[in-house]
Amino acid sequence: MPLLEARTIPNVITVARILVTPAVFVLVLVPEFWPRLLGFILFLVAAFSDLFDGYLARKHGWISDFGKLMDPLADKLLVVATFIPFYIVSHRPGPVGDLPFWGEMPLWIILVIFGRELLVTVVRQIEAGRGRVIPAGQSGKYKAVFQNIFCGATILWFALQTAAAERGWTGTGWELWQGLLHGPVVAISLLIALVLTIYSLVVYFWNWRRLPAGSAS
Repeated sequence: MPLLEARTIPNVITVARILVTPAVFVLVLVPEFWPRLLGFILFLVAAFSDLFDGYLARKHGWISDFGKLMDPLADKLLVVATFIPFYIVSHRPGPVGDLPFWGEMPLWIILVIFGRELLVTVVRQIEAGRGRVIPAGQSGKYKAVFQNIFCGATILWFALQTAAAERGWTGTGWELWQGLLHGPVVAISLLIALVLTIYSLVVYFWNWRRLPAGSAS
């Protein structure tokens, strides 16, 4: 019997994503360009692997109970591994840290992002114990997309800001990049992610409210 069967590939990818997550957490906190750039690359690998393993599982019917349990966990760990370092870095003194247009990341953003995930996880586990499944809304998927855009853009933002501070980057090109392209992507993607976080939570609880009593999973 082969050590790795085809149907287990999505699960292997999920486990690899979980193993990469602590490295992203640590690398974002390192106040140097290359570690943060590596953190950005690892984050991209993790984010796109989430799309890839889901695609493989759906296309080939390789959906498993392990994947149903661990894939959402991997997603939540990646959120923790980015938002907590963002909060820490943005509150450090020095030339690198402030988010464009937001400044220091407010604590309420962390509470909204993490609170939503905690509430949904608790309700999902309660209903799973009753043999009921609350359907996930499309808004939750959009929320995840914009969270990933924000997280990737912010890791790169910290990396480039670190390089600029170390190497004295100046000039019109650098100012335009920060002010007209990269900065707005970071700021707007966070705003959209927050709106969708709240909206998707409302949709989730609305679906929970409408769930027929005694419906089976």
